Amino acid sequence: MSEVLIKAKKAKEISYQLISKTTDEKNKALFAIAHQLLEDEKDILAENAKDLQLGMEKGLDSSVLDRIKLDSQRLKTIHHAVLDLIELNDPIGEKLDVIQKENGLEIIKKRVPLGVIGIIYEARPNVTVDAASLTLKTGNAVILRGSSSAKYSNSVLVKSIQKALRTTTIPPEAVQLIEDTSRETASELFVLKEYLDVLIPRGSKALIDTVVANATVPVLETGAGNCHIFIDESADLVMAKNIVKNAKTQRTSVCNATESLLIHSNWYEKYGTQFIPYLIGEGIQLIVDDEISQAFPELQVATVEDWATEYLAMTLSVKLVQDLSDSIEHINKYGTNHSEAIITKDENNAQIFQTKVDAAAVYHNASTRFTDGFEFGYSAEIGISTQKLHARGPMGLEALSSTKYVINGSGQIRK
Repeated sequence: MSEVLIKAKKAKEISYQLISKTTDEKNKALFAIAHQLLEDEKDILAENAKDLQLGMEKGLDSSVLDRIKLDSQRLKTIHHAVLDLIELNDPIGEKLDVIQKENGLEIIKKRVPLGVIGIIYEARPNVTVDAASLTLKTGNAVILRGSSSAKYSNSVLVKSIQKALRTTTIPPEAVQLIEDTSRETASELFVLKEYLDVLIPRGSKALIDTVVANATVPVLETGAGNCHIFIDESADLVMAKNIVKNAKTQRTSVCNATESLLIHSNWYEKYGTQFIPYLIGEGIQLIVDDEISQAFPELQVATVEDWATEYLAMTLSVKLVQDLSDSIEHINKYGTNHSEAIITKDENNAQIFQTKVDAAAVYHNASTRFTDGFEFGYSAEIGISTQKLHARGPMGLEALSSTKYVINGSGQIRK
């Protein structure tokens, strides 16, 4: 029997035990995990250093290495994120609706765990802890399958989590890691409908597309982030500079960083000669359309592929558009339904943009970098959904629950 099947069977068994765990029991487990991570800091950082060294030897891009990297400060941030979850309301058991029928039946709609969640992800070892803590808070068992680029980090983190759980009433196998990072293990997870209730992919567009195309297990799709900012004709120059700089440079390797900039041609005529050099001066590599290239011939000219590219680096595609409708059409064609923004003083244009742009998060005069579970008040997130079924946008605790109808009667029969 394969590692995947053994652990999937165990997870299913554990999921039935987790259903009855109280909020207090789950919170005590989270508290134990948070403190165990700090106690094991030396071991965790040592194993993470192995991943970083191997990554450098393999020539991994600096943005990928940044996603893999853990240090004392990042570990403390992870620690606090777990503690923050304790303070959040436990959605499990919440009564969403109560219907009293004339025949005396009481019908209660309540939140319940999904059951067993499989998570396939790349690079980021922080996802290991985020996923474990979120699933535990919602009474779900989880099977983690990370990438080879963070295998040592993921392994030591799960060992630390399981060590903490052994001091609580939560079975340590509520959180399990598939140690084998080969493609075969991922493919096996795709089709384990008997044991897995949902699969959540987190990583590159290629990974997500592969899971969506091949999985028979239901998928909660967390899409890639080809995010746009549209600078409208009435936009304030200083605001535009601040927002674009933040959205592109504050952290380039994440899915809510802006990858493409659309500029109203009239705004460009007024401010282009100072705005484009400003972006270059901030260290951003610009890939521009033909019209901007005429004024700045030293810049690389964009291809059609550039409008659809998630760079995850200090690279930004820039295109002039004629009006609001042009910007919306471009975004709906090339965007990934993640996060889009408009900078404008025109409230009517902002409302039209936010209504017609098809994305999980649509901003007016703010950076796309805010699309995040912490910023939205959910504490840690399991991912940012770009689909429209079950959950959309940053997925916190409620997104990891389903519903059940509980019906109480006194002998009623249907006539």
